[in-house]
Amino acid sequence: MTRRGVIAAVLGSAIAGHIVLGVVAGGAVLTAIRARAAPPAEPVFPAPARPVSPIVSPRWSTERARNDAGEAHNVMAALAPLNGRTVADIGAGEGYYEPPLARAVGRKGHVIAEDIDAATVARLARRVRPLANVVARLGRPDDAALAPASVDVVLMVHMYHEIGEPYALLWRLRRSLRVGGRIAIVDADRPSGEHGTPPQLLACELGAIGYARTSSRPLGDGVYLAIFEPRALPDTIRVCR
Repeated sequence: MTRRGVIAAVLGSAIAGHIVLGVVAGGAVLTAIRARAAPPAEPVFPAPARPVSPIVSPRWSTERARNDAGEAHNVMAALAPLNGRTVADIGAGEGYYEPPLARAVGRKGHVIAEDIDAATVARLARRVRPLANVVARLGRPDDAALAPASVDVVLMVHMYHEIGEPYALLWRLRRSLRVGGRIAIVDADRPSGEHGTPPQLLACELGAIGYARTSSRPLGDGVYLAIFEPRALPDTIRVCR
């Protein structure tokens, strides 16, 4: 074989080797991406070891009283900036938060007003009809039925103590959060059987699904706002007592 032929053969072998390595490496990368994208298998969700308050009304208080207390204003300020973001209001009830949320997210943002009662959702849909960036949706007690990686903020106002399947709901909300997503919960600091949730119990139940509390602030009259972000999923769900 001539010297030119030897060089060509060596180059051909090197190129072929790089192609094989590239294919192997590419396959490994694709496998890793698929593994990361695949949601973890759902565990068996335990029931909470606490009283669950009944849903007695789609409203927590009168809108005038809430306006006078500045509740929505303070919550919007704590969650800012929301412009251009997507917020899911879980247990939206009669839609008190929808107008301020619509203003906060702006024309490029979106608000999903969710509730588990069909009649409430019908009334909610009528109320938000003039708001172009708000939609009303029906969910389930254990699943808000949000699309994967579709939400920046999940908001739950004066309703966490009514959730009968908190571990299932919180687990499924994780997949709906975008990178940097948050869960914000407003509730009263009193026993869960009396239409409230003690802050430490709230932190425990969210911690059982791998959420960490990043901030908390009083809103007045025994009401508080707590904000959580997802961290690593636990190996097992430990029921809070």
